[in-house]
Amino acid sequence: MNNLIEFLQRFNHWILFFFLEIISIALLVSYNGYQGSVWFSSANSLAGVFLEWDSNFDNFFSQSTINDKLTETNLQLQAENDQLREALAKSKQKVTIEEIKYNYIPAKVVSNTLNEANNLITINKGSADGIKKDMGVVDGNGVVGIVYLVAKHYSVVISVLNSHSNISCVIRNRGYFGYMIWEGGEPDVAYVNDIPRHAHFEIGDYVTTSGYSSVFPRGISVGKIVASYNSADGLSYKLKVQLSTDFSHLRDVRVIDNSSFKEKIKIEQAAKDSLNML
Repeated sequence: MNNLIEFLQRFNHWILFFFLEIISIALLVSYNGYQGSVWFSSANSLAGVFLEWDSNFDNFFSQSTINDKLTETNLQLQAENDQLREALAKSKQKVTIEEIKYNYIPAKVVSNTLNEANNLITINKGSADGIKKDMGVVDGNGVVGIVYLVAKHYSVVISVLNSHSNISCVIRNRGYFGYMIWEGGEPDVAYVNDIPRHAHFEIGDYVTTSGYSSVFPRGISVGKIVASYNSADGLSYKLKVQLSTDFSHLRDVRVIDNSSFKEKIKIEQAAKDSLNML
């Protein structure tokens, strides 16, 4: 208490000065229209700035959640749309769509290379989040890569832009499939090999995952055909594909929990092996 009294005695002239200043400003604003309008206009502008900052702050943290939901919805629509196209192509009388739900584990890219021969991507999810080796990775636009190494809280993904990447693809609505590889150079272009010579397709057709492996389900976008060439042996076509995924702006991704269709592939392979033994 003595310290408070001593403080007030020492700075009483400053306290009195600020008190009189506040009263003066209040009287000036209250009894003078022009000064009052200036004061309230300035106060409202300042309040508006703080509210805008607060809104931007909230939007920044909510944007990630919105992006996650949009990415998952887009991936599901891609798969369902591909099934619908295939069913319509096979039958014009009765169309039934098998509704397949895949589990996606959301993750964020923390490291990504583009200019190396074997580009790798690091994501912020690992074994503690259910990530396993050989799981497929996608974003809202298309295929990203395949999980290669897994730690507890991080994983390394072999990017599509990697010389070891080899993804089974199909030309949408055509049924012809091949394998997509990256030959280096441009980070937005890859090539699909082994398309048979009798295949019919057009520039502008889309290429999607075939669903023939246990990594990616059918119908995930890979890219659009922009050119075609004869293979080195002349027995097949080689397609130049403009990739759907923009690897230079990669941020939000999904890791596909492939346990359900791994089981599907396994039983199908068992059936083939059994028939081969007959």
